[in-house]
Amino acid sequence: MKYARHFTPSLFLSLVHVCLVQANYAPYFFDNGARSTNGNMALLSLSEDTPVGTHVYTLNGTDPEGDPVTYDLTYEAGSRRYFSVDKNLGNVTLIEELDREKEDEIEVIVSISDGLSTVSEKVRILVMDANDESPEFINTPYIVEVPENTPSSSSIFKIEAIDKDTGSGGSITYFLQNIHANKFTIDRHSGVLRIKTGVTLDYEKSRTHFVVVVAKDGGGKLRGDNKVFSATTTVTINVEDVQDTPPMFIGTPYYGYVYEDTLAGSEVLTVVALDGDRGKPNSIHYCIVNGSEGSFEISNTTGAISVIKSPNQLKKEVYELKVKASEISQEGDTSDHVFAMVIIRVVDLNNHPPTFYGENGPQNRFELTMYEHPPEGEILRGLKITVNDSDQGANAKFNLRLVGPGGIFRVVPQTVLNEAQVTIIVENSAAIDYESSKVLTFKLLAIEVNTPEKFSSTADIVIRLLDTNDNVPKFSSDYYIARIPENSPGGSNVVAVTATDPDSGLWGEIKYSIYGTGADLFLIHPSTGIIYTQPWAVLDAEVNSKYNFYVKAEDTDGKYSLAEVFITVLDVNDHSPEFNENIQEKTMIIGSPVKIEAIDQDAEEPNNIVDYSIMQADPANVFDIDQSTGEIKLKSYIRSLDIIHNITKNKDCIWSLVVQAKDRGSPSFSTTAVLKIDITEETLHKGPMAAFLMQTKDNPMKALGVLAGVMGIMVLITIMISTAMFWRNKRSNKVMPVRRIIKKRQMPPSRTVRMEWLKFKRPSNAAEKFVIEEDVKSLHNENSNNNIQVVPVPPASPLPPPPPALAPRSDTPAWRVPTVSGSLTPKHVIKPPKNKCHGSTHNALVSELKMRFEKRNAAFGEPHI
Repeated sequence: MKYARHFTPSLFLSLVHVCLVQANYAPYFFDNGARSTNGNMALLSLSEDTPVGTHVYTLNGTDPEGDPVTYDLTYEAGSRRYFSVDKNLGNVTLIEELDREKEDEIEVIVSISDGLSTVSEKVRILVMDANDESPEFINTPYIVEVPENTPSSSSIFKIEAIDKDTGSGGSITYFLQNIHANKFTIDRHSGVLRIKTGVTLDYEKSRTHFVVVVAKDGGGKLRGDNKVFSATTTVTINVEDVQDTPPMFIGTPYYGYVYEDTLAGSEVLTVVALDGDRGKPNSIHYCIVNGSEGSFEISNTTGAISVIKSPNQLKKEVYELKVKASEISQEGDTSDHVFAMVIIRVVDLNNHPPTFYGENGPQNRFELTMYEHPPEGEILRGLKITVNDSDQGANAKFNLRLVGPGGIFRVVPQTVLNEAQVTIIVENSAAIDYESSKVLTFKLLAIEVNTPEKFSSTADIVIRLLDTNDNVPKFSSDYYIARIPENSPGGSNVVAVTATDPDSGLWGEIKYSIYGTGADLFLIHPSTGIIYTQPWAVLDAEVNSKYNFYVKAEDTDGKYSLAEVFITVLDVNDHSPEFNENIQEKTMIIGSPVKIEAIDQDAEEPNNIVDYSIMQADPANVFDIDQSTGEIKLKSYIRSLDIIHNITKNKDCIWSLVVQAKDRGSPSFSTTAVLKIDITEETLHKGPMAAFLMQTKDNPMKALGVLAGVMGIMVLITIMISTAMFWRNKRSNKVMPVRRIIKKRQMPPSRTVRMEWLKFKRPSNAAEKFVIEEDVKSLHNENSNNNIQVVPVPPASPLPPPPPALAPRSDTPAWRVPTVSGSLTPKHVIKPPKNKCHGSTHNALVSELKMRFEKRNAAFGEPHI
């Protein structure tokens, strides 16, 4: 029983497995019809213009058991692979370009597999046509032979083209390019080429015609667009000649000449006639119809005309022969003919060239002597020339011309028949110039006009010129520029002017002279043109550095020209700097510089540029001087008199400096001077008044005058304000109290109003403003009555201070600095002694003015009410 229980499950599984194996079914494709895009690819059709890489179909099938299936494409051996397939998805892709004209059906074996069973089917894929082919002409090239007498509208050739496409893309129509320009038409469907109606061919006019034929298909789709293709070919139509044109003479009209030395039997000329039918021409027969008069004959086959008499036996000068040319057919018959006129002239032989004759016979050189610049149109009467040609008629006609410098002379006549007297006429008088050419040489040329030999002869014309005074002296320049140093001695050369006169002899000799307002200091050598200074002349660039005058060049006949001379006198450093005005004494306020100035009278830089320096000072380390401006100032560390007192034991603040002014010329000149500097320190409080007083320290009268003027202006302003307030109170209806009563307050603040009476500015000397300020008690209107006004009392005008007792005299001569190198000793001027810094007259004046000014301010003070 145990064995039986163990055996039963194994047997059952084996039976189930056998049943499953026996139940496996093969997969299969779906058949979805001809227009389906998926299935087994049966009845699939593709256009041949389908792009490579296009997804063209999807293989689709199933397995009855539902197992996954795979797909595959195979081809027969030797077949081209056009498609590839995705084994899992069944997507079929075009991988090779299709061409219906090469292969219109493709056989493919498609298969489906479920892993156990595989089902394969052979399918045919149809390749559909696209219009991708152009028409092609067959049996080319096309060459057609057509007789010229073929009737119009006749068919002469059939053109054929094929197109490998089907349908409309394979249908062909024909037409001609430039149909209006040719003589043919074509049937658009059959391709038959015909001669146009009413048109004939002519071999003599055109032997070959080229016709361009176009073959065009009916058009069709190609890659989605409608395409039309065409092709062209050229048909060569050769026109065959037919005997239908008469002969014609070549090279007409015919002229022949019989000369005096022509022999009897000599050929005169040959006429040529050709059959008008050039394709198969007939032979030509020649004969003279009339006009020969027994003097000429013609060759029947060649057309050569010969004279059969000697020239002296010919009775006429001109013979007109009528010649006939006839066609001879191959059978010997005479058919068409044509006539031509032949003119034969009996002429004299051209065997004599033109010849020139003088008074004594043939001559080939003629000479003449004449003055230069004769009048235009004048005939050269000294030349007696005759020219002659012994031939007759046209052989004796020749031209005359002069060969040489053009435009000077002309010859008359210019055309001669047989003989003439030669006349030469002046045409350009200016070109006949002795200075340019003393001898003029020409060739007189006589050359035949209408003869083939063109015989010629020449004669030399030599004209010798005589000089006249026809030129004006000419300077080498219109102006001359010269430079000369101012220290040049008298008689120094300045510049040489040059003029030329091309005339010969005395007419070419030149005399120089100068004139003009600037020529007084100068002379000129009359023959060499050298300009030099007068022996007594002294040039000074500081007085006059520019001279301008004219120089004249004159020949012996009085003809002259002018040039302008510009002379610049160059500055030389011959002046020393000179100090201007009186620099012997300066007052220096600590913190403000003093300035010295020297002027150099030289005219130009660097001779007149002055540099300043301190040559000697004791002590030496107190002052600095600006080299360019001449400003002298204390060293930067000196800010008070105490510092100066510490530097030196000398308590006197009047110090002497030796200053130098030196120019930059070469050699350089310098001037020295002794400068006394009074060093002071400002004693007033800083302000405009103090600055003004310090600036007017040296001129106390000036300060008094300014103060008096200021006081007068203040009085005038006070009067005007009082008058205005009076008239205002008079018009008002209210009673104006004289004073305001204000309750007394504890510790009333003192309030003042500062009124600026005047600001006086002097732009010339005063560097500060002179300001006078007054304190006036301010009044407060507690009742807000604007009519209450206080008229200030005008100040009394102060008396001017007495003039200082030691003021310098106005007639004291000014101290000037000499301009020669070396030290300067100032002239003695009576001045009060200055022993101490604060004891000078100027300081006393400043103190007195300050005191008076403070008293005046105190007088205007108003007590509080």
